[in-house]
Amino acid sequence: MTGAVPTSFTADDYEARMERAARQAADAGLAGLLVAPGPDLVWLTGYTPTAVTERLTLLVLAAGRDPVLVVPTLEAPDAERALGASALTLRDWTDGKDPYATTAALLDADGRFGISDNAWAMHLLGLQKALPGTSYASLTEALPMLRAVKDAAELELLAAAGAAADAAFEEIRGVAFAGRRETDVAADLAALLRRFGHSQVDFTIVASGPNGANPHHEIGDRVIERGDMVVLDFGGLKDGYGSDTSRTVHVGEPTDEERRVHDLVREAQEAGFRAVRPGVACQEVDRAARGVIADAGYGEYFIHRTGHGIGVTTHEPPYMIEGEERPLVPGMCFSVEPGVYLPGRFGVRIEDIVTVTEDGGRRLNNTVREMVIVD
Repeated sequence: MTGAVPTSFTADDYEARMERAARQAADAGLAGLLVAPGPDLVWLTGYTPTAVTERLTLLVLAAGRDPVLVVPTLEAPDAERALGASALTLRDWTDGKDPYATTAALLDADGRFGISDNAWAMHLLGLQKALPGTSYASLTEALPMLRAVKDAAELELLAAAGAAADAAFEEIRGVAFAGRRETDVAADLAALLRRFGHSQVDFTIVASGPNGANPHHEIGDRVIERGDMVVLDFGGLKDGYGSDTSRTVHVGEPTDEERRVHDLVREAQEAGFRAVRPGVACQEVDRAARGVIADAGYGEYFIHRTGHGIGVTTHEPPYMIEGEERPLVPGMCFSVEPGVYLPGRFGVRIEDIVTVTEDGGRRLNNTVREMVIVD
């Protein structure tokens, strides 16, 4: 699912995105792009099929050619109403006809194409059978930065999603934790996200006590106890754009060690944020945060990358990880979320979404990062 299609964009915006995508594909040595239903199609055209089925729907983009959306005839009326429809040509096909032949007529017979990561295997195999001389690369491999740099309208939507997640955290601080199950608090978080405008809730991690040492803990029936550290990680889509924030709270007064580890993660998160500025390699954000934790002797307990991009999905390029030398560019948005996870005991994670500005970075989450005591 990709949530509601934002209404902040015009046909001109979608036309510019399709032109830019086609140009980037050509620059990458590709004959074009093939975009299946999913976040890329929404971002490029504003079109979300009512249902994704075995019937082929595919946007064909190539530099110097008009965009074409191949679509089942019975879904053509919905496609015509998409915000970006006026910037493309619809090529519909009826049941009983060969959609791959229809699509093949639009493609270079020996071209190499970028194709959506989430395209169905049966559709890719159908195209390969129709055009044996073609080859394909996933969009993440071929054009990983296609959606990475956000425009002003996208940044506003991401900021609004972040503010809504912040509002949910401010509310959840006031609910009872002790004596309730993780699933109860997670349900509260999901309801709060929806109350503050999210159309889609992607995750509500509530990891209490020893469960906090698992960064992607699946919520369960564990009853939260006084003395527990609780990692809260939650987000989803608001008006088509993502939120994702983490805060770690404590039920009652923490021990000195718990407070020390929490302060360490907060210091690491601040160091990662301070490393954000144009031209800096993505890996430098990871190094800045990781260095603080390693220097304190907890390096082996920081077991994931420092951040991931966010936009029309809650996880997308760029990634703040060692080995990613791609430079930061104004308009990129990603998480900065270091953590320390002590097996069998507790975990701490603090996460903000950050956007790159002309001279540094700006947080899109602004709730308190110091330890919060809950009941």
